[in-house]
Amino acid sequence: MSSASGNARFWPLRANELMLLAAIGVVVVLANFLDKNHGYFRQPVESIHEIARYTALLGIYSLGATVVIICGGIDLSVGSMIALSATVCGSLLIIGHEWAKMLADSGSGFASTAAALVVPIAILGAIFSGFVVGTFHAWLISALRLPPFIATLATLVGLRSLARIICDGVTLPRGLVRTQINVNDPFFDYINAHIWVQVATFGVLAAITWFILSRTVLGRHLYAIGGNEQAARLSGIKADNIKWFAYAFAAITASIAGVLFVGNEIGASPVNQGRGYELNAIAAAVVGGCSLIGGVGTVAGTILGCVFLRVVIDSVARIIPSGADMYEGLIVGAVVVVAVTFSQLQQLWNSGQELFPGKLGVVSIGAMALLIWSFAAASFGMLAGTLIGGGTAVVLGAIKGAEMIRARRA
Repeated sequence: MSSASGNARFWPLRANELMLLAAIGVVVVLANFLDKNHGYFRQPVESIHEIARYTALLGIYSLGATVVIICGGIDLSVGSMIALSATVCGSLLIIGHEWAKMLADSGSGFASTAAALVVPIAILGAIFSGFVVGTFHAWLISALRLPPFIATLATLVGLRSLARIICDGVTLPRGLVRTQINVNDPFFDYINAHIWVQVATFGVLAAITWFILSRTVLGRHLYAIGGNEQAARLSGIKADNIKWFAYAFAAITASIAGVLFVGNEIGASPVNQGRGYELNAIAAAVVGGCSLIGGVGTVAGTILGCVFLRVVIDSVARIIPSGADMYEGLIVGAVVVVAVTFSQLQQLWNSGQELFPGKLGVVSIGAMALLIWSFAAASFGMLAGTLIGGGTAVVLGAIKGAEMIRARRA
């Protein structure tokens, strides 16, 4: 559906969402069967905790990506926004604790108040950085008429560099590690130890997003602009203001995720934190039923898309104990392609268009076969290498043993 009516109720599922739910069950069963430790069935509580933690973190910034995609845009800066907000939060914590200590040493009566305000100011500062970046995106797209892809691609690179500069400016004068900010605060230790904080935050943001999309005029305008921006403008909708909300909301959800990542990882690391997460957010939204053309998407679909993506990644880690991270990018990319392909199959079928037309089709079939063969060969090669290596060791050991027996007999 291309209107808010497609998201009228929070949880009663549509056909694609029911398929996602079934797919999650199939993945869990297959993963448990292929996992020699059978972790999903033998340790269900621990497995649920692990998946819930990372699903909630993924879901928080995926909700922002969903709103932008429904509005007909795209945000490629999510990962860098996470790194920037985490760095801002960590920097404000360091500076705030120093000021609080100085006040305490001077005997000021405001010392206890200052100490109590350090964490709230750090969190609000991180979230405010998201609002600023989202506003900047909206200005680039609405005022300068830059394509969303170009505008957010620029900040994808720029925000991470800015985070590194901030980190360097805070750590260098204090003799700390220049590439990261370590956080030592009871509040963030609590976040690290209690996954309910991430899950509750995700739940609240999901409810807010659902309410906006399905129960407000703003939500209907988001769907209308994504469906047909020109028609929406002609009907009197202020598209620039709606886009401002969409991009600000996306950046703010990413900054909230950045704050939680500070607790989850006990620090900020602008070099690696959030790297590539923008693709995970887009993948979760698209798998959940969002159309990259705009005007289509649901909160329930995005939630299931996050769960599905996280379960697949977690299952691969269980099946392949070492080197599973090498497959993560391939899995996310494949999931996106398959999800978008299935969403387009009905349209292609109705139009009568061939999937592999003419010479391009012949070449495409060959290219696809080569890619599949390369993946299979690499995967089999890793397994075969282990078997061959083990077999070679056995053979060499047998030969060496035979030589020792001959030497003793001689």
